[in-house]
Amino acid sequence: MFTSVINYITWVSSNVTQHFLRVVGLRLTNSTFILMLCMVATINGCSSDPLLSSPEPKTEAAESTTVAAYTTSTFGLHNISTFDVYVDNDIIHLIAGGKVSADDKQIKLNYTRSEDGGQNWLEPVALSNLPASINGRGNDVQLAVKGNHLLAVWQTKGELPSMGAMASAYSEDNGKTWQKGANPAVNNTGDQSHIDLIADQNGNFHAVWLEDPEENGYQGLRYSRSVDWGKHWGLATTLDDSTCSCCWNTLALSPEGDLIILYRDMKPRDMVLLQSYDDGKTWRHINTVGEFDWKFDGCPHVGGALAYTGGDNPRQLHSLVWTGAEGKSGLYHLSSKNNGNYWSTPEKLGNTAVHADIATLDDNIIAVWDEMEPDGTSIFYAKSEDDGATWLSATRLTTTNNAATHPRLVVTKHGLLALWTEKSSKQTGKLASQFIE
Repeated sequence: MFTSVINYITWVSSNVTQHFLRVVGLRLTNSTFILMLCMVATINGCSSDPLLSSPEPKTEAAESTTVAAYTTSTFGLHNISTFDVYVDNDIIHLIAGGKVSADDKQIKLNYTRSEDGGQNWLEPVALSNLPASINGRGNDVQLAVKGNHLLAVWQTKGELPSMGAMASAYSEDNGKTWQKGANPAVNNTGDQSHIDLIADQNGNFHAVWLEDPEENGYQGLRYSRSVDWGKHWGLATTLDDSTCSCCWNTLALSPEGDLIILYRDMKPRDMVLLQSYDDGKTWRHINTVGEFDWKFDGCPHVGGALAYTGGDNPRQLHSLVWTGAEGKSGLYHLSSKNNGNYWSTPEKLGNTAVHADIATLDDNIIAVWDEMEPDGTSIFYAKSEDDGATWLSATRLTTTNNAATHPRLVVTKHGLLALWTEKSSKQTGKLASQFIE
């Protein structure tokens, strides 16, 4: 447990250092550091305070704990430090970033796709002659796809370390060739990070990111739309002028075509939902997803996840959110039967779960997450067969010696595929994937 705490303190300290200019008034004083320690202690189950007033989730008999063999690859790179996946017409599209060689100092991007649910992948295509990426896990390169039109957006190096403007590239031939696109933001200065992309039924691309164009000293949530496959963008608008400065944002599209954004607010540091019924022209605040009332003068670097349930109720929405609130810290599942207006009582998943993703397949809900253990981080998943009311016991996908993190889930007609990055001691980072039954 002590090793796990120290590893997390190191991770938090490193990320806070990289992003301290993004956080309002953040100073590494004794009180701030103690607050970090408190957050770590509660994450690792050291707090004696009760969790939420709701009962613990009911679980069924444990599934096998045997770690099955899974696939790893660098997809033509020396190592992988960032990636994104997107499903369109049952094709899995993947973009990955990393150094091309051990001596390379820049992160390059490669694209590939799988037409059989992730069993086989095409030869990677390099996005050449484009600005280098500075993205890493939690602030990943982003990809969206509609038919033969593909769009990638990433963060580039600016004047200050770990900060910079966005760059984009689009493809009109199913990823075979790429051309430089426009920046969704108004300008190419400042810090534009934690991007998410989605394509709607009409082929419009939507982008959200964090930025401080007015130089207020803190990041806000920004949005823009492209109606020509990412070649040009409409005027960027501010949806919230004060947000947490370094947590990823999540865009989702309902079966009815509504746009949803899940992001972490400033005060308190809870997750908030915005919605647009008119293709991004106007937005309204819907609700807080898990009202933990977490007061924290820093940034946890953890966003959330969303997934819609098909079938009889297209407005049923599932979410995973993480909080560091004292006595409540952890990863929680919540569901809404009315498109996010009201949410169920939060149900905790895992023991020390942090970064997570969620998906629905047939009548099942599947959650996947990384979890801190005494020797590192591992990937787990759990399944619910009753809309999240109860969950089967978590199943391990990895062992801790691989330092696995930030898993993703994608669903096709071929089934469910989990992907994550992992790095063994003194080894290069790889992308791992495993089919989930």
